[in-house]
Parts: sequence; structure tokens; C-alpha cells
Amino acid sequence: MNTELSTDSVRGFPQTHWSLVLAAGEPHSSQAAAALEELCRTYWFPLYAFARRLNHAPDQAEDLTQAFFAHLLEKQLVSKLTPGGGKFRSFLLICFNHFIADVKAHDACQKRGGGRTFIPLNTREAEARFGRELSSNPTPEAFYDRDWALATVNEALRSMAAEFASSGRQSLFETLHPFLAGDPEAPPYAEAARQLGTTEGTVKVTVSRMRQRYRELLRARIAHTVADPADIDDELRHLLTALTASG
Repeated sequence: MNTELSTDSVRGFPQTHWSLVLAAGEPHSSQAAAALEELCRTYWFPLYAFARRLNHAPDQAEDLTQAFFAHLLEKQLVSKLTPGGGKFRSFLLICFNHFIADVKAHDACQKRGGGRTFIPLNTREAEARFGRELSSNPTPEAFYDRDWALATVNEALRSMAAEFASSGRQSLFETLHPFLAGDPEAPPYAEAARQLGTTEGTVKVTVSRMRQRYRELLRARIAHTVADPADIDDELRHLLTALTASG
């Protein structure tokens, strides 16, 4: 059984995906809803948790987050960004801070958001995750960056999982993905080889190629939210710093 990744499976990606952000700001674009949904999927928990750390109750934080996404869409705030406008991560937090300052608790949230659910929020899961983060006490902004970093990493892993599933290699991904992020509970290479019915050498080569593809996908996620490709490496360093500073 040959479980090694083929070279063709390691696909490249465009130098910049700032067009994803710009598409989200085009009200008449057929890509706007999908683009905004993809961005919101990454950022909803960091924003929700940011509101919680500002001492908003869970229901208020949920209302604020939902209302903000509706506000983002209705006011076409993303359209104000330009390719020279910097990092979407920072832009979004500034907008959210302004929005919170303007909103007066639950009734105002309902008025701004119209009671509309823009994206589904798993508040129970979010609260469990938020509770685990209370063991340390950095600033809300530092936690926002850490949550953004985790969400970006998870989106890259989700994309990789989808690639493996589409090519019929889901079990291969499930066995080897713990090696991608240095999971201390990852099995020895020899055990992974036994599970896959291949050699330890093949597993090592496959993991090496998976890590390369994972880095490409992570860079692609970062490229979605920076205006200049030259900023990608800076954002990657910021991501790693955010993960290690409060990990």
C-alpha cells in the first residue's frame, strides 16, 4: 500500500487573495456572500470572545457579533478597504470596537441586526472554549490575536482534510495530521506505518510533504487578508507569536 503523496497533489495558490476581501465588499457581486461568509467563519469566535472579555454576557456577546456581521454587510464596510488598506484582522477589530461603542446592550443589538442570524454561532461550544482561556489574563486584544491565529490554523487544516477526503485518502489524513502541528500525543512513526500498512520511511516522506502543503494552505489563508503579498511573512510571524504568547 503506497500512502505517499504525489507531487501533483501539492498545488500552488495565487500570490494574493486580497480579492476575497474586496469581493466581500461588492454588494452586487455574485461572490460577495460567499466571500463574506468565508471571512466570517474565521473571525466570528475571535470577535465573540473579544466581546466576552469586555464583560458582555454570553447572550449580549452573541447579539453583538451577529449584529456586527449584519452591520458589516448592510453598511458595506468592507468596500471601504483598498488594496493598500492593510490587514483585514486589524481593520475588523477596529470596526468591531467602534460598533460596540455605538451599541447599547441587547435591544440596540436587535435594532441594528434586525434579529437576523447572519452566521450560525455555536454559543455553548464557544463558552466552553472561552472558559478554558480564562486561566491566563492577557489583554482582550492579545486574546483576539490568539483566537484569530487558532481559527486561521484550523481553517488551513480543514482545507487540507477536504483535499484528502476528495481524493479518497481521509483515513491517511486522520492518521497523520497530528504530526503536522507537533502534537505531543502523535503516535510514533512506526505505529502510524503499521496502521497504514506501509513503511516507516514512506510515512516520514508523506508527513514531510503534508507539512509543505499545510504551510502552503496556511500562507493562502493569510494571503486572504493582507493587501500586499510582502506582508504575508510578517502576518505568519505574528500568527506564530500569538499562538506561543498565550498558548
